[in-house]
Amino acid sequence: MVDILDFKAQLERQDSEFKTFQILNNKGKIVDKQALEKVGLKDDQLVELMKQMVLSRTLNDRSTRLAKQGRLGFFAPTAGQEASQVASNYAFDSEDYVMPGYRDVPQLVLKGLPIYKAFLWSRGHYEGNEFGDVKGWFPQIIIGAQYVETAGIALGFKKRGKKNVAYTYTGDGGTSQGDFYEGMNFAGHYQAPAVFFVQNNGFAISTPRHTQTAAKHLAAKGWAAGLPSIVVDGMDPLAVYLAAKTARQWALENGPVLIETLTNRFGPHSMSGDDPLRYRSQEDIDEWLKMDPLIRFRKYLGDKGLWNEKTEESWVKEVNQQIDEAVKQADNVEKQKVSDFIKQTLAQPGQAQQEQIAHFESEGK
Repeated sequence: MVDILDFKAQLERQDSEFKTFQILNNKGKIVDKQALEKVGLKDDQLVELMKQMVLSRTLNDRSTRLAKQGRLGFFAPTAGQEASQVASNYAFDSEDYVMPGYRDVPQLVLKGLPIYKAFLWSRGHYEGNEFGDVKGWFPQIIIGAQYVETAGIALGFKKRGKKNVAYTYTGDGGTSQGDFYEGMNFAGHYQAPAVFFVQNNGFAISTPRHTQTAAKHLAAKGWAAGLPSIVVDGMDPLAVYLAAKTARQWALENGPVLIETLTNRFGPHSMSGDDPLRYRSQEDIDEWLKMDPLIRFRKYLGDKGLWNEKTEESWVKEVNQQIDEAVKQADNVEKQKVSDFIKQTLAQPGQAQQEQIAHFESEGK
């Protein structure tokens, strides 16, 4: 009874319960050989993962420049989160559904969304929300809402007897939203096959992680909904991949899992006027840059003779050509008119909407 009432000891135990899972350290060296064996990726698969991460970084760099030129709408930079986003996405089946947040465009592109449509989504064009056969949905702007959507899709998979999962992402700030808990609680109760990711990049826009919550580990919040929850080095692609792979299998057989990835965004929250140096120091950014997941994985693959500077330069050139074509394609899509926005709001516009459509069309708008 005395131990139960020792509140201080209970708080201290959280650190031992949520140890950070890591396979590849910051120097590109393996620190958990047993876990590496469970990763199970062949050399060509490791190279493909690296190519996808480089694609994500290149897309980030080009999108950042396009945003500065006023050629995109909303854009949330992704540099630094390639292991957290791409390596996790790599662990799922092509028929699994991804429910992204607004920073998770790379996962959608890697699921098959054409890059030009990602640009159109950023510009607010309706064609950017037409997904065709892509197993996913448009990036959620409402913080944490994708957790609720994921729970519903996962339950649908279970009721239909499909061997697929739904997976989703939010940031550390998202764990302070009601939808975050509600989605996990619903999925947990019905043992729905869902995998929830918290990309803890240290800041909810400008709010530091330590001022958001007293929880020592955001993964601990999964326990409140009855979910097995873990903390992973989000700059380590091998650890993130294995965690996601293992969570997917568990979810199919037992129900949802929560994974907190410790990562960092090297740039601003978004290109909509955010200046990260107003709420974090350059020294802090520089320390995280030393943990760049691309540098870590590049070193590992280089030591295995699977990747070199020439290979990367050739691939970046190819990706840039794809992006060049995507920009042209997006620019050539017919611009939306005011009447188009009204037409697309409702499947069957009411009388008032019909009158507005007729009015604007008469003016050529």
